[in-house]
Amino acid sequence: MARIKKFRLSTTQIILFSFLVAILVGSVLLSLPISSVDGKAVPYLDALFTATTSICVTGLVTLPTVSTWSAFGQSIILILIQIGGLGIVTIMTGLMLLLNKKMGIGDRLLIQDSFNLNTMSGLAEFVKKVLFGTLIIESIGAILYMLVFVPEFGANGIWISVFNSVSAFCNAGIDIVAENSLCDYATNPLINIVTSALIVLGGLGYVVWWDVIRVIKSRSKKNRKIFRHLTLHSKIAVTVTAGLIFAGSIFIFIFEYTNPLTIGKMSLFDKIQVSFFQSVTTRTAGFATIPQENLTNASATISIILMIIGGSPVGTAGGVKTVTIAVLVCSTIATIRNKNSATLFGRRISEGMVKKAVAVTVSFLIICTISAILLMLTNNVSALDAVYESISATATVGLSRNLTAQLNTFGKIIIIVTMYFGRVGPISLAVAFGSKNENQNVISEPSEDISIG
Repeated sequence: MARIKKFRLSTTQIILFSFLVAILVGSVLLSLPISSVDGKAVPYLDALFTATTSICVTGLVTLPTVSTWSAFGQSIILILIQIGGLGIVTIMTGLMLLLNKKMGIGDRLLIQDSFNLNTMSGLAEFVKKVLFGTLIIESIGAILYMLVFVPEFGANGIWISVFNSVSAFCNAGIDIVAENSLCDYATNPLINIVTSALIVLGGLGYVVWWDVIRVIKSRSKKNRKIFRHLTLHSKIAVTVTAGLIFAGSIFIFIFEYTNPLTIGKMSLFDKIQVSFFQSVTTRTAGFATIPQENLTNASATISIILMIIGGSPVGTAGGVKTVTIAVLVCSTIATIRNKNSATLFGRRISEGMVKKAVAVTVSFLIICTISAILLMLTNNVSALDAVYESISATATVGLSRNLTAQLNTFGKIIIIVTMYFGRVGPISLAVAFGSKNENQNVISEPSEDISIG
């Protein structure tokens, strides 16, 4: 008898299929009559769209979340958001640890690949810290939200607070407050601060958390310089995140200062906090305190750039990531200065990291470009709106220039596929480039010079 080869999925394939299965299961549950407010089943395509945007922690919606979905439907959406933010592998590993089951080598490889980590040591402890840290931060966020939402909505304010806290930390941008997102709270300092803090903490990434805590615990009374002792990854993530938020706030403040449709009629303090929030939320969060379609073209362009960059690796954010952009910029500067290698904070960046950064960025831009072109072909939309929507979907941001709800069937399918590729594409590429090729040819092809630039 001929031997039948045992079919095995690679860790990359398992991660990709796990997201797909979760989307399909979620879409079926959301298509049930019990999931809607009026007790009638929503069209399956809208249920599929909602499940995809929840798992991919994007935030683009074709139907208003607050008025369309029942408590059951909202609960399904919240579960999908939490799974999408933490990752299915993390959730399953957490259950294994809760049941005191030992992790095999396959389980450890899955965790390593899902978080794109460079080591397999201490993975169980890492997952515990991720789950515990997430629970603590989301709980604090929910309690702070209750100070505003409970007095306004009564007991339902507790549910709203929990939902918004999870959504903000996971950078999902889906809320059940109002159909216009958080526009009614644009000038509320508590909502702005809490939401921004949750977005930034989720977007910085778990690795940065533990590194900062490690340095704080180990520092002496004589040496209080925390930043100096952080790892290179943390230094890049913190620096680029702070720089982008600050620069984005200034540009949006300047470009929208006299715009009566956004912040033009607000006080100086409100203009500052709304500009700050817009800069933060474009980092893959998706909450809106001002209508995105009312932004000036200059502000929309700044928002697009911020959406492309996104958050930091090993977190809940999307985009090409802060570290990726930093590596590309430094590599470009090194090339212009005719240096052999790029350096950041006194450390040399390996050629492999530069190649990975290029691969992730190019794949991201290809997905955005194809999606935008297809949207313009199938829907009567402007180039700016199509690009904004496509980049928002690819970077799992969730901001829209009032286009998502107006998409036709083809447009919805395009964005569904875009959100999925945007969520798993960069991850799978990072995993693929991170794995070693044991079958490399000893003899390489001959090289030849070509003209660049």
